[in-house]
Amino acid sequence: MAMVVAFGAVRARRRERRLMSEINVTPFVDVMLVLLVVFMITAPLLTVGVPVDLPESTAPEITGADEPLAVTIDSRGVVYLQDTEITLEELAPRLIAVTERNADARIFVRGDRAVDYGKVMAVMGAINEAGFTNIALVTILPGIEKR
Repeated sequence: MAMVVAFGAVRARRRERRLMSEINVTPFVDVMLVLLVVFMITAPLLTVGVPVDLPESTAPEITGADEPLAVTIDSRGVVYLQDTEITLEELAPRLIAVTERNADARIFVRGDRAVDYGKVMAVMGAINEAGFTNIALVTILPGIEKR
């Protein structure tokens, strides 16, 4: 008889337990918070490029909706497309490939203060010969701390 009672108690306990049909959002929130922290830490690092000592200018800032391409000439005269070192002969074909032949793409030329003016003009000439007309020189505003 004791066996029957024990079996009945187990059966009753099984009937009381119901499956939980709600989604547990706690792990989801934990993952989202971790991703938020990771992106908050890495986002400022994405804007760092080739270090150059830009000249100062009082010209107004250029604004636009699209992300411009940056061509940088460092103090040694080495040319970079974004963060990738490139030769002057490779510059035009790479720009055409990256912009998918969009002649209206904005291209920012960042020339170090110590680089020869002729080198900057050679880079701008190569960009212009490739068919790009929306070229801008990047400077820093007076009084802004250099990075």
